Parts: sequence; C-alpha cells; structure tokens
Amino acid sequence: MSLSKIAPRDQIAERVRDAQARGQVVAMANGVFDLIHVGHVRYLQAARQMADLLVVAVNSDASTRAYKGPDRPLIPEAERAEMVAALACVDFVLVFDELDVRPTLRALRPDIHVKGTDYTEASIPERDEVLAYGGRVAIAGDPKDHSSTETIARLRGA
Repeated sequence: MSLSKIAPRDQIAERVRDAQARGQVVAMANGVFDLIHVGHVRYLQAARQMADLLVVAVNSDASTRAYKGPDRPLIPEAERAEMVAALACVDFVLVFDELDVRPTLRALRPDIHVKGTDYTEASIPERDEVLAYGGRVAIAGDPKDHSSTETIARLRGA
C-alpha cells in the first residue's frame, strides 16, 4: 500500500494538478527523515490538516550528504521514502536529488509549502519561490524538541 504512494516528481505533479483542478488544496512538506521520530510525525500530521492532500519530498542520499555531511543518511532513500509513505497522513512521496527543494516546488506548485517549527514564515528559504507562483507558506508541528541529528550524536556517544 505505502509503496503505491511513492512516485517520480513528474507523476506526482500530474496528480497534484488533477487534485487542484478538482478544487482540492495541496500541501507539500520536505525533509531528510533519516530517523523518523515523533517530531516528524507531528509535523506531517499538522501539515496534512492544512490541506486535502499532502505530498512529502524526501531528500535523496546524495542531497542528504551534501546537506548533512558524509556520514548521513543512515537509512537509504528508498527506505526513508517508504517509512514516510507508511504514515496515514501522507498521500504521496517523492525523492528529490537537488540541494534544495525549489525545483520540486516549481514542478508541483503546491498551494501551501509547509515547514517545521525550526522556521518562521519569514525565514523559510523557499518562501520567495512559493509566493512567486501564488502559493503560501506555513509552519506546522510541535516545538523543535526532537532531532535525528541529536539522536544520532547520542547513539554515537558524542
């Protein structure tokens, strides 16, 4: 079931356009999701409450290494995508290889781009991209009390 939610960006873009043509609101969230924790779940559940459909863009292994360093990710991209897709609040998942999510935003043009509470609406890096096509940005989830990076550091004894 969850594997059917995972598709390439161009296929998900078609599904997004179809949903929007039916009047549905589409939200998009993104992240590495290396070690899924309750903060991720709460973020994605809150993002889904803002829309009729939630698309999650997961950083590829290459973009994760560029973003987080050579020791990451711990979990391969296909498995991270599958875990995110297994969440009931998630409708579609794609893996993106770029260093940031702007090309995915350009292709999908979601109504709402949702980031976690470690951002403000003004500090969302892709804010300009979203506003340029007429979308909006939003913040979702609980306070940033959970972190894969911190958990990995604890496990490594750092």
